[in-house]
Amino acid sequence: MPERPAEPAGVNEALLQLLAQQGRRVPYPVGLTAVVIAVMAGDQVSPWLSGAWVALVFAVLALRWWLLGRLPVMTQRPLRQRLHWAVGLSALNGVVFSASLFFAPYLSDYQRMVQTILLQGLCAGAVATTAGYLPVFLVFMIPLTLANSLAWISGGGGVHAVTWIEWLLGLLIMGFAFILASLARDTWRVFVESVQIRQQQLRSNQQLRLALQQAESAIRAKTRFFASASHDLRQPMHTLSLFGAALNMRPLDPASADIARHMNTALRSLASQMDALLDISKLDAQVIQVSNEVFSLSGWLARLQQEFAPAAQRKGLQLLLDCPGGAYVESDPVLLERVVRNLIDNAIKYTASGSVRITAERQGELWRVAVRDTGIGIAEDEQARVFDEFYQVGNPERDRAKGLGLGLSIVSRLVDLLDLHLALESQPGSGSCFSLSIAAAESAALPPAAPTGSTLSFAHLRVLVIDDEEPVRGAMQTLLGGYGCEVVLAASTREALLKSLSNPPDLVLTDLRLRANDDGIAAVRSLRSAVPGLPAVLISGDTAPERLREAHAAGLTLLHKPVSAEQLLSAIESALAERGSVIHVRQEPAGAERSG
Repeated sequence: MPERPAEPAGVNEALLQLLAQQGRRVPYPVGLTAVVIAVMAGDQVSPWLSGAWVALVFAVLALRWWLLGRLPVMTQRPLRQRLHWAVGLSALNGVVFSASLFFAPYLSDYQRMVQTILLQGLCAGAVATTAGYLPVFLVFMIPLTLANSLAWISGGGGVHAVTWIEWLLGLLIMGFAFILASLARDTWRVFVESVQIRQQQLRSNQQLRLALQQAESAIRAKTRFFASASHDLRQPMHTLSLFGAALNMRPLDPASADIARHMNTALRSLASQMDALLDISKLDAQVIQVSNEVFSLSGWLARLQQEFAPAAQRKGLQLLLDCPGGAYVESDPVLLERVVRNLIDNAIKYTASGSVRITAERQGELWRVAVRDTGIGIAEDEQARVFDEFYQVGNPERDRAKGLGLGLSIVSRLVDLLDLHLALESQPGSGSCFSLSIAAAESAALPPAAPTGSTLSFAHLRVLVIDDEEPVRGAMQTLLGGYGCEVVLAASTREALLKSLSNPPDLVLTDLRLRANDDGIAAVRSLRSAVPGLPAVLISGDTAPERLREAHAAGLTLLHKPVSAEQLLSAIESALAERGSVIHVRQEPAGAERSG
């Protein structure tokens, strides 16, 4: 076999796979061809001779079926050796079939034509079954072509005079062989290219899988980083918040009261930015439940307009509302409020002059709520990116007054959760318009307003505080003591159990993540085994999605640090009411002094 340039890696292995497949398919049509030739020859020569030839054909086909099928898996053998075996099998097959032309002198002209057509058909079929690989193809085709052409040109082995038609047939057979060789070269080139394309696709798929794994790993690392950073930052913020609330409860001179007020305002601003990170974690953890209800859109938007009016006035902006009085929608009002609140807040931040307009317009079965501003606008190539985390338009210096760049990312997640359609229209220098399509609904009876004018007192309520941070325990004791509570402090589940044996608590406030393998959920379960039905509230600075899912699955109220005094008292009231312990809560008239 002549030396050939080395094929690209993997091509010869793919060729052996193809030859193995064809080695199992070819015996059926090729065997039938041999039977037809033998039947024709059997009428003219000895049936034993034609039968022996057919038996030899089937033996070669069986050998090819067995050996070609094993070549791809015989990796212990060199690749070149296996290719040589494939070439040898093809040559043996060609020689055996060319031997059928010894029957030609005894066949009629019609039978000779049938024989020629069958043999030429085998040569044509070999182009596909060998993928045009010339060493394998040629050693099969050349013996058949030469024998077939000579059978016509020699006049049937000298049996009769050669006519011009026989000369022409012999030459046509040779010309057909050259055409087949050319087709084989083209077929082999296509085969090599297809193998290379498949290999490139495999490499691309592997690279994509690797990139996906790296991206998923980076996302997990980012989530862990946010959770750890959030937890570590929330701990001191939570302590400051509790001490700030306790400080406000004490009589202060005007200057000190003003300092305390500014300190608490700064803490609330910082807490709102930390809550944006928490919202991302909650949405990623899929622990937020949607509770749809029918509500009035006009009153709901009017409340938001009143809430944001001072911020707009400080920037000299008009905050306008245009909503019909009979507009009702069906959605989750709490989650939808987060969406619209972020859109209004975003519009005010990025509008230096002019106005921010909130509109509601009926469009068939939907209400289209739009927030339009006259701000800086968003370029078309940036409009998709504004929904990415931490991406902000026109804030390269990362001015903290413009937030963290999470508002629209939260909007995008909430819109998907609520199954709403969000549209953005914007031109640089002409402002932006964000619009939501919300399902319209008929008017419904609104629930009665909650009674006002009373505050709560928790005098003599025995509260067990579990936290592994001593400053947090001290701040909790100071704040709850100011409300008349009897506060018991513990740093671990074991310490909490020991202090609860003689005098069980009325309520447990526990940190979610304690030291070592201890945690607040396990602490509540242990305490409830001793005090069934014990009310409990979890407090955590951990925003990792898996931790949020654990708390959600435990069915406990979860507060996130920093916790304001109002949030803490509201959670205590809810936990006591849920566990039937409202006897500890005493209603007091508005303005009454708190005990303690």
